[in-house]
Amino acid sequence: MVGEGRCLGESGGFGLREPAARWTKEVRSWAATTDLSKAMSQDGASQFQEVIRQELELSVKKELEKILTTAPPHEFEHTKKDLDGFRKLFHRFLQEKGPSVDWGKIQRPPEDSIQPYEKVKARGLPDNISSVLNKLVVVKLNGGLGTSMGCKGPKSLIGVRNENTFLDLTVQQIEHLNKTYNTDVPLVLMNSFNTDEDTKKILQKYNHCRVKIYTFNQSRYPRINKESLLPVAKNVSFSGENTEAWYPPGHGDIYASFYNSGLLDTFIGEGKEYIFVSNIDNLGATVDLYILNHLMNPPNGKPCEFVMEVTNKTRADVKGGTLTQYEGKLRLVEIAQVPKAHVDEFKSVSKFKIFNTNNLWISLAAVKRLQEQNAIDMEIIVNPKTLDGGLNVIQLETAVGAAIKSFENSLGINVPRSRFLPVKTTSDLLLVMSNLYSLNAGSLTMSEKREFPTVPLVKLGSSFTKVRNYKDDIHVNLYFLNV
Repeated sequence: MVGEGRCLGESGGFGLREPAARWTKEVRSWAATTDLSKAMSQDGASQFQEVIRQELELSVKKELEKILTTAPPHEFEHTKKDLDGFRKLFHRFLQEKGPSVDWGKIQRPPEDSIQPYEKVKARGLPDNISSVLNKLVVVKLNGGLGTSMGCKGPKSLIGVRNENTFLDLTVQQIEHLNKTYNTDVPLVLMNSFNTDEDTKKILQKYNHCRVKIYTFNQSRYPRINKESLLPVAKNVSFSGENTEAWYPPGHGDIYASFYNSGLLDTFIGEGKEYIFVSNIDNLGATVDLYILNHLMNPPNGKPCEFVMEVTNKTRADVKGGTLTQYEGKLRLVEIAQVPKAHVDEFKSVSKFKIFNTNNLWISLAAVKRLQEQNAIDMEIIVNPKTLDGGLNVIQLETAVGAAIKSFENSLGINVPRSRFLPVKTTSDLLLVMSNLYSLNAGSLTMSEKREFPTVPLVKLGSSFTKVRNYKDDIHVNLYFLNV
């Protein structure tokens, strides 16, 4: 998961340039015994570090060019785009200095920048809701595997309710919309190289559903050695020594990959205006007609290019990213960006009351404009990993919500907790399989008989962390209604 990484310049943490800084320190030590020591004044050190960065970028460029020569002809252009994207990200990784946020500049967002859902809903729906729906594209982030739940293959293919998978429920939701309103809302899956093949095999089962389904792949970037900062991969293959050499660079890659796939231009040409982006394992992330209407018919007449659904924090959500006002723009701040001295302040549910659900509504025209201007700015997340052979590597990632500051007239909408129902563990799975929820047209609704509006806190023992063991040993006939 992207959120498990450490962010650019985290005070006292991993930091983006820890490996580069260590290398620079070693070179400085060597330089102290040579004539170069005269240049190691503060200005000289800065110049010397720039030389180091340039040398490192050149080394990485040469390694990437070697990798590109191993690409088969039919993969060459796609691989080239991926490696070019990685090189740009790596350049930023080396160039950017210091903390990604100045804590002193963080302010609470203005009241009108985060609207309560009730206010949005109170506007009602227009008579032409079908024409409004026809402007929408649903995008599900489908790059993750089910390994955290003991499953092989895409997480979206795990059965979650009445043998329906995450993907089944998503298709049912959109098909219900299309049939009810006689519309043509398409579903787009952003796969990764880990999930693409298995996902495409299963898509044929939906051929007779009233949903057009498209796929595109997020980029494939090379992991880099934590010490040398050079790519671990030696060629483009996934086998042998390269099995663990590649990774999908987080869901922030959606902007470039969607653009490069050609789907962005296709949908704009068809008259589509917005995408609704969410994690496929968030069963609460259904198309909301009131939010869509708010976008298509803004009350102030000023088009909104980016809406982030947020919801109230509980003590279980204190690490979730929150919306702030920063240098005059809405900005998503993640806990990994917070200086250690302010972490407790960040976790405070009284000061930072909301967190990002990763349900996002984004203007297609704005994505195209910003992508072509190379103006989408997202903080780099450094995710350290240890490969099976013991090699320490880092992977550079970005998060889709971090781009909110690049869009005009961005908005947060404080939605009910029911729109955030992620299934990350078998404990979460137990809840959605129980009679706490009813299933209708792919959507889960909490029973009205439950006395409390909150979801019960359930934590299964270690014997049930894998879906197979869980399903073998637990018969879900559990009554949470009065828990």
